[in-house]
Amino acid sequence: MNIPLMNLKRQYSKLKDQIIPAVENVFEETAFIRGPFVSRFEQAFASYLDASGCVGVANGTDAIVLALEALGVKPGDEVIVPASTFIATSEAITKAGANIVLADIDPITNCISVESVIKAISQKTKGIIAVHLYGHPAELFKLQDVAREKGLWLLEDCAQAHGATLDGKQVGTVGDIATFSFYPGKNLGAYGDAGAVVSNSDVLLKHVRMNANHGRDAKYSHSFEGHNSRMDGVQGAVLSIKLEFLREWTEARREVARLYRAGLSTLVENKEIQLPAECDGHVYHLFVIRTNCRDQLLDYLQENGVQAGIHYPYPLHLLEAYQNLGHKSGDFPNSERLAKECVSLPMCPELAHDEVAYVVSQVVKFFEGKKDVQKEG
Repeated sequence: MNIPLMNLKRQYSKLKDQIIPAVENVFEETAFIRGPFVSRFEQAFASYLDASGCVGVANGTDAIVLALEALGVKPGDEVIVPASTFIATSEAITKAGANIVLADIDPITNCISVESVIKAISQKTKGIIAVHLYGHPAELFKLQDVAREKGLWLLEDCAQAHGATLDGKQVGTVGDIATFSFYPGKNLGAYGDAGAVVSNSDVLLKHVRMNANHGRDAKYSHSFEGHNSRMDGVQGAVLSIKLEFLREWTEARREVARLYRAGLSTLVENKEIQLPAECDGHVYHLFVIRTNCRDQLLDYLQENGVQAGIHYPYPLHLLEAYQNLGHKSGDFPNSERLAKECVSLPMCPELAHDEVAYVVSQVVKFFEGKKDVQKEG
């Protein structure tokens, strides 16, 4: 067998009879930038989340920049962000003119640690970015309490958590503002780059919409210098179709996760691997296990037709891009351990049960082989 990390071709083959006519409609109506197809998606996505509104933008990174600027971030302000996340989260802070302050993650959920956030707050802190890493919701209500007590805003980075919930509430609707990425590999992915900003604040949404369109709300009437970050009609049309399947796909991901948990349970009992924390609202953008022999396992899986991944090999403070922050190895131990131990197993709604079984069998065989080598030694 050859099992990819995700299978976008398989998903497209099931949707193409709907996708192709929808894209042709965009061409026929020449509604290429924003327009009715984007508006329909914005309304549908806001309704799905039970949020007041949604603004479609060019990509998920822009979404964070636009959200930060709507919140009034300015030079000298500090924004707290987890040390374990994709660089888009942190680079948006820099692009918005603010300073990055890192916090460690919780070793169980892999999301930002509330205790670490509290320690990172200073007089210059203006807000907190909670990343729902791998599809596991962060501790939003605790973070919200901290933010309110300290007079800070809370931004949710939902790039990996479309449809995730916490105590029955959709992520993206707890904080002051939230951002989404629709990069093709996401749980809700476009056929190109796209993103969105969601909020229950009409004031914030208006600023985002204007800022994404050169600082205007009418043609040639510019209130301020903004950005060119508009969702295109093709992505709006594609996402509207895909949104109808998101709940079904989420349940399929959860079933794949259930099969992984069942098949790998013995390895957990033997303390050879650690599985993702269980959470009813988890949407499993990635199924990430942890082991202290990560690199050997990755090589073995690759040799046996299983494409696994690392998300992510370095925490932010150890990247060359952030040496200016002045951190060193050991400053964020939970994030560093995750970077050394994480393995993303194949995960997508289209993954067949026999494919999951094959992945499980290869992981189990790897650890059985390690035991045999140890016995011989």
